[in-house]
Amino acid sequence: MFGRRLQSYETLDGIDKLRKAIEEADAVIIGAGTGLSTSAGFVYTGERFQKYFSDFAAKYRFSDMYSGGFYPFPDMETFWAYWSRYIWINRYAPIPNDTYDLLLDLVKDKDYFVLTTNVDHCFQKSGFDKKRLFYTQGDYGLLQSSNPHGASAHKTYENEKIIRKMVLAQGYEIDENNELIIPEGAEISMRVPTEMVPYCPDDGELMTTNLRADDKFVEDEGWHQAAERYSEFLRRHQNMKVLFLECAVGMNTPGIVKFSFWRITNEWPDATYACLNYGEAYAPDEIRNKSICINGDIRQILKQL
Repeated sequence: MFGRRLQSYETLDGIDKLRKAIEEADAVIIGAGTGLSTSAGFVYTGERFQKYFSDFAAKYRFSDMYSGGFYPFPDMETFWAYWSRYIWINRYAPIPNDTYDLLLDLVKDKDYFVLTTNVDHCFQKSGFDKKRLFYTQGDYGLLQSSNPHGASAHKTYENEKIIRKMVLAQGYEIDENNELIIPEGAEISMRVPTEMVPYCPDDGELMTTNLRADDKFVEDEGWHQAAERYSEFLRRHQNMKVLFLECAVGMNTPGIVKFSFWRITNEWPDATYACLNYGEAYAPDEIRNKSICINGDIRQILKQL
């Protein structure tokens, strides 16, 4: 559908253009990818990975949290030891910096909606209106049956209480801000007690994370309500001046945000597309005159705005 790509503006030029586009827009639709949370401090490699997963790294030889999520652990006790740490620090622990706050400040007085592939709940934790959010790929805060059927077919289950119990059972402590603490001299276990392995209360199957990985991903009632709210938002604004603000979206699942934003910008006469991305800020030539592309760390871009 789309051909050549428009490369990024110089940052200052782009900042001025984007600031004006936000001011003039009747509505702003934010499309957010993993790079937004990376800029907010949710880094899955390096020091943060070593702090919480050095034991898993040494034993199973993977070097980042994402890779560990696909590792075939020998038993469910080890699987949930890994995943309970992973979920806690990326869903319930504090957001390391103010990236999401800066984005909210930018749009809080506008008619906005958020479409995101992120699963870490940062938008809600930062004060974005829940009714203006569509998490398409799941939520670290939810579990589902590993084989959803019958009563469990369209259901998800809140997991904060069981995840908290799992990380405490490994020897961690949790402070008043939900920060995961390693007590001095503590020996951290790489397994949870067998009785903590979760089973679905509706079908008796082992439970798993509500993350889109295959055709068993559960799109629950909340997911469908959010999808309908997004569709309705698009319907109500298609003849208005709309800014599609793409924030740090990569090419992992481009059809959800990036390609749909390109298509709608091309089709709607008063739509503008903005791409904020570190190293991959571009737009197709077909929407060149309707695009603002800024290359750089998104937190720094938001600070300038």
